Amino acid sequence: MAQPGGGRAVSVSDVQQLVRKKDEIEAQIKAYYEVLEDQKGVGMNEPLVDVEGFPRADIDLYQVRTARHNIICLQNDHKALMKQVEEALHQLHAREKEKQAKDEAEALAEARSQEQGLPRAFARVNEVTSGSPASLSGLQVDDEIVEFGSVNAHNFQNLQNIATVVQHSEGKPLSVTVIRSGKKVHVGLTPKRWAGKGLLG
Repeated sequence: MAQPGGGRAVSVSDVQQLVRKKDEIEAQIKAYYEVLEDQKGVGMNEPLVDVEGFPRADIDLYQVRTARHNIICLQNDHKALMKQVEEALHQLHAREKEKQAKDEAEALAEARSQEQGLPRAFARVNEVTSGSPASLSGLQVDDEIVEFGSVNAHNFQNLQNIATVVQHSEGKPLSVTVIRSGKKVHVGLTPKRWAGKGLLG
């Protein structure tokens, strides 16, 4: 397994493995402390000689020394391991944060490019009479018109432009492009006489 800070990115399973190792070391330390407990409760610092300076006869000196030595080694390992766990967790969090920031940036860029991808509207539909050619074509109130036949944002001067196109296109289908809820929608509109006023309604 690559060490945290090594060449390869830390994964969640790496951290789990480190935590398992830590639990094992803690269990071993506990076991050695129990050995010391069994030896008349000598801890890590009790003297191993009697008052006259002779080795104590009431305990297994070899076992106590070994247990103490192992506890010290294991505690050092434990400390190093905890540092690794901490580093690994930092890396994971940093990576998660990075990913989140990247996702947000991508979403923002996508939204921007969609906005940029939409042509500029030059008029907005504020009324559609039911049963009229406009209503039959599927035009809706609040549709923003970006193209009406040959008229677009670049050559539009006033509504008279649209009226002219409509008069010239009576009975002929016109291609109309609108922006509806942030999306481009194409509508086929045929100006014609109907019960109401005008050729569109």
